[in-house]
Amino acid sequence: MAHADPLTRPDGTPIRVLTVDDEPSLIELLSMAMRYEGWDVYTAASGAEAVKVAREAQPDALVLDMMLPDFDGLEVMRRIRTEDPDVPVIFLTAKDGVSDRIAGLTAGGDDYVTKPFSLEEVIARLRGLLRRSGATSIRPETQIVVGDLILDEESHEVTRAGEHINLTATEFELLRFLMRNPKRVLSKAQILDRVWNYDFGGQANVVELYISYLRKKIDANREPMIHTMRGAGYVLRPAAG
Repeated sequence: MAHADPLTRPDGTPIRVLTVDDEPSLIELLSMAMRYEGWDVYTAASGAEAVKVAREAQPDALVLDMMLPDFDGLEVMRRIRTEDPDVPVIFLTAKDGVSDRIAGLTAGGDDYVTKPFSLEEVIARLRGLLRRSGATSIRPETQIVVGDLILDEESHEVTRAGEHINLTATEFELLRFLMRNPKRVLSKAQILDRVWNYDFGGQANVVELYISYLRKKIDANREPMIHTMRGAGYVLRPAAG
């Protein structure tokens, strides 16, 4: 029996997830948990196979092991995103692989889970990613407006002064959090908890990194809206005038 709150694609067909790991037992467990959700599961045991399967299946999300027999998860993500730039990615990393986690997120990964992990945790992270990436049919039907910045939670479109702005899934979620709290200073800890849903073990530089990504897209050549409050966090305000 599938999850009581099933996620589907906007056209009603099952969500597609590609799981990549060279441990057959782990692949089987993850696949079983995802099928329980009612999702279509595709698997690969190497980087090259993953790229091939992704091209054919066009998955809505990827679960990628960092360490694969041919090339690493970062290279898999890079190759797949040349054809599907917005597909959300969760990395599976070794418990002590802090550098892997930082590398994965700074390279554009959306989340990570350390081994050993609970299947429930992976599924919960996937459900959150799928919702905020716009891959599912369960989406809020509202617009958030701050000054000349408009974020549409249904279509996942963002415009400023009428100009369309392309954001990744994580950038979109970060901007949504800022826009839902206009003129309110948000600490790095609050942002980590809301956008990434976990304590990042003090590696709050990932927040600085994604704030810088947003600024380049939202504030470039415009009156700035995203402001740094030294020692306190970040605040989004309507542009002056």
